[in-house]
This record gives sequence, C-alpha cells and structure tokens, in this order.
Amino acid sequence: MTVLEPAATSSPHPAATLSLPDSTLAELHELVSRYPQGRSALLPMLHLVQSVEGCVTARGIEVCADILEITAAEVSAVATFYTMYKRRPVGDYHVGVCTNTLCAVMGGDAIMDRLKSHLDVGNDETTDDGRITLEHVECNAACDYAPVVMVNWEFFDNQTPESAVRLVDDLRAGVEVQATRGARICNWREAERVLAGFPDDRADEGPAAGPASLAGLRLARARNWQAPDPDATDETTRASVDSAGSPVDAAERADTSRGESEAKIDQSPADTAESAKPSPDADEETAGKDA
Repeated sequence: MTVLEPAATSSPHPAATLSLPDSTLAELHELVSRYPQGRSALLPMLHLVQSVEGCVTARGIEVCADILEITAAEVSAVATFYTMYKRRPVGDYHVGVCTNTLCAVMGGDAIMDRLKSHLDVGNDETTDDGRITLEHVECNAACDYAPVVMVNWEFFDNQTPESAVRLVDDLRAGVEVQATRGARICNWREAERVLAGFPDDRADEGPAAGPASLAGLRLARARNWQAPDPDATDETTRASVDSAGSPVDAAERADTSRGESEAKIDQSPADTAESAKPSPDADEETAGKDA
C-alpha cells in the first residue's frame, strides 16, 4: 500500500512554480478565451492541470492564479472545495465506490470493504504499483443501477464484491475495459483532459442510457402515450382552460394565497395573542345569551 505525499504547497524558487509546459500554458489561455468572464474557466483549468501534473500542484495553482489575475488563495479555495480535485497524485485508475444511502444498502459498503482488503489499501490510498487509487464517493445519480462503481468517472452498474474485484484485476493487468454505459476506460490523466474540455474520440462509444433509465419510455410506447398537442383547440381543452381560468388568473390566486400565508407568518406573538382575544361586543352578546 502506498500513500502518496500531498503536493508541496510552496517552493523555495518562486520562478520555478510557473514552469508548466508551453503547450499546457497555451491550452490554459485557450480555456479562458472560451468564457465571457475569464475566471469562469477555473474549473476546467484545474482539470487540465491534473491531466499534466497528476494532481493539483502548487505550481498549477500559481499558474491559474497568474493567468486569471486572482490570488493563489482564491484558486486553492476552489481546488480544496470540490472532491474531484486531488492534492496528492492519483493512480492510473481512480476507482470510486458509491457508499451513499441506496448503494450502501444494496451492497456498496461490502464492495468497498472487499476492495480495501483485496488491494491492501484504505480509502483515498493508492496501490504499491501505482495503478489503482480507491475512494468512496457520494451519489453519482445512478441510483437505478445500485450499487455503482466508477472508474475515472465512467459507470459500472449493478456491481457485486466479486465483479468489482475482477474489474480492478483487469485494470491492473492492462486488459481493455468497457464501461457499462460509456466509453472504453482510459487512464486518469487522459480522463482529466477530457473533463478540461479537450474531448477525444471515445465520447460516442457505448450506450448513454441503460434499460432502467428507459423504462418510462418503453411503458409510454406500449400504451401509446403521447405528450399533449400544445396547439390543440378541441372542446375538451377549451373547457379545461375555462374551468381553471387563465394562467394569469392562476398566478394571481397563487400570489394572493402566498401573501396571506406570509402575513400570518410575519405576525408577532403579541399580534397573534391580541387577535385571539374576544372582542368586547362578543363578550356582551355572550353575557346576554347566558342571562
């Protein structure tokens, strides 16, 4: 098991911190040119730094700050906020096991435990051969395929401890691996370059959606369901509109209702108590009835 040390955060030679390759500097400037506000390019710029450096390094931070004319602290704030940016080098393949609620109860925790034992690493650690970095990850919006394992952010659906072990063994052995709903698996640095906005030729490989995601479409086709025609003018449509009122009327009713609710919420406890007191007239009327 190898724990790679975090990238240095300072350099005794400040000039050396800006020594990224000229081709990388040119691509960083190109990313900035894609946005009306240059600093909007910071996220893809950090991915590009990772594709070259293997993680977000101190010199990568300095370069981004210099190009965007912001402080290194501002760049670091972003780099340390998002978990996809790493401060220590990542292996050839980043293996993320979803251990969020649904994946966990469907077997994600068991997968994570098996992989930690099989690879002899802990969470966010890298194997001795530098091939696999293992990390538990949060929900990746693939709950219909739980439990999910991701390799360099490509999906491997409906995993088991056994299938996950076969997956990492194939990756370590150099076997070509295809994602369940995506492209052939490239190495982590290549994937980071794609995330930076420099696509390769793998984007259209493999299906983008699986059977579970398309269940609603199959049901609609089987029952001949179609979306309503927005230009329909039949009597049923007109009657429905007439009974409901115009969209403007509906919006006004909603605003009135909301205003009444907010007025009640805004009442102070004293106002509420005062409004709950019976009026003097009501007391006299009640007394008259009792008599």
